[in-house]
Amino acid sequence: MIALREGRWRILLVLPVLAGAVALIIWHGPDWSNVEDAFTLVRWEWVAAAIGLNLLSVVARAGSWDTTIKQSIEPPHPRFALVFSAFCVGLFANAVLPGRVGELARVAVLRRHLPGRRGTTATLVGSVFAHRLFDLVPATVLVVWVLATAKIPNWALTSIAIVLAVGITLFVIAVLLARHQHRGALEGLGPLPVLLERARQGFAVMRSPSAAAKAASFQFLGWTCKLFAVWAAMRAFHIYESLSAAGLVLVLINVATIFPLWPGNFGLVQIAIGLPLVNYGVPYAKGVAFGVGLQAIEASVGVGIGLIFLAREGLSYAMLKQMDDEAAVDEDPRVAR
Repeated sequence: MIALREGRWRILLVLPVLAGAVALIIWHGPDWSNVEDAFTLVRWEWVAAAIGLNLLSVVARAGSWDTTIKQSIEPPHPRFALVFSAFCVGLFANAVLPGRVGELARVAVLRRHLPGRRGTTATLVGSVFAHRLFDLVPATVLVVWVLATAKIPNWALTSIAIVLAVGITLFVIAVLLARHQHRGALEGLGPLPVLLERARQGFAVMRSPSAAAKAASFQFLGWTCKLFAVWAAMRAFHIYESLSAAGLVLVLINVATIFPLWPGNFGLVQIAIGLPLVNYGVPYAKGVAFGVGLQAIEASVGVGIGLIFLAREGLSYAMLKQMDDEAAVDEDPRVAR
């Protein structure tokens, strides 16, 4: 009965959001016949190039998380193959489910390969948070470059500024938490202090300049691959604009998906891409078609390799939806590191 009531409340909360999304797409939507026409001239060799670059991006970003994990927990560390598998399952979850379930899913998947490591779940959650904060390094460089070279609409400036301000604030907090060393044992403390301490251990990479630089470099490489993937996808749709225009698209697609209200924020992403490209002389319908294609390319990578590793882990889609429950922190008061 409780589960049924919770399900009804979720539906009541989601319906207004979906209604607003549909209204937004209808109000700002293009002539969909023109969008369909844009797909008839797609250059598939550039689509293949974009998919390949997105795959390289996934490998690089998984390398960043692997570096963060190695600083967070004691040896033996999970092999990169296991980290990569968990990372890909997380990508799949983020692509097909609303919210950021994928972040907890990858923790739950990796935790299954660390038997007997009590207290590791919260530490891995902290490592995910630290890993995502390293996005701030390439994102800031990208934003500064885009501000100097691209045609940014005024409505996007506020959103970009807010996202950067929040990101920088969280990064500073993470560094301060990482440097704060807990001096006493945690036995006898309540569940919340133990949970927070274990999660703080996930920020340990912030205490090592070399490890932090390595993790940030992997993220920078991942973002560079994503930038050229966007540029290649633009070529696929016969949009021959500069790399800075691709940078603008990459910034806006990340802003539009930072709060995933529904899977992929589909519709919102296409509008966020199509409207700014009008300033470059790209017809709105063509820009929206490119937005659909770009999101399909990224989703094909996340869903494709995610399904492969989901099967490799012996998991199903139904099990994936329960990963947030599997990621519950154990009650052992001892600290993993």
